[in-house]
Amino acid sequence: QVQLVESGGGLVQAGGSLRLSCAASGSIFSINAMGWYRQRPGKQRELVATVTSGASTNYADSVKGRFTVSRDNAKNTVYLQMNSLKPEDTAVYYCHADVTALSQIRYNYWGQGTQVTVSS
Repeated sequence: QVQLVESGGGLVQAGGSLRLSCAASGSIFSINAMGWYRQRPGKQRELVATVTSGASTNYADSVKGRFTVSRDNAKNTVYLQMNSLKPEDTAVYYCHADVTALSQIRYNYWGQGTQVTVSS
């Protein structure tokens, strides 16, 4: 079993910054991609940003140039630096990890979600 523990959400004014962290622990052989998704009120969950084990990144168009995803492979941790936040970034942010377990079986895991609220 693998656990993802998120931290760093909160309330911030428009134009401000927040940094999310997500640490993975448990029966991990390797972590392939890690990243962040979000679910805005009344919307479906959507991709925000992902990063592979080789540090290749992918971003939603709506966050390009404002958000930066990174990871520390030694710590099995992924980060999301969010700058120039807008009210429309308000959402529950979920960490995701594509994990190869010690059993060599590949699974997708999700964090519990962390609320980010951007006031205008």
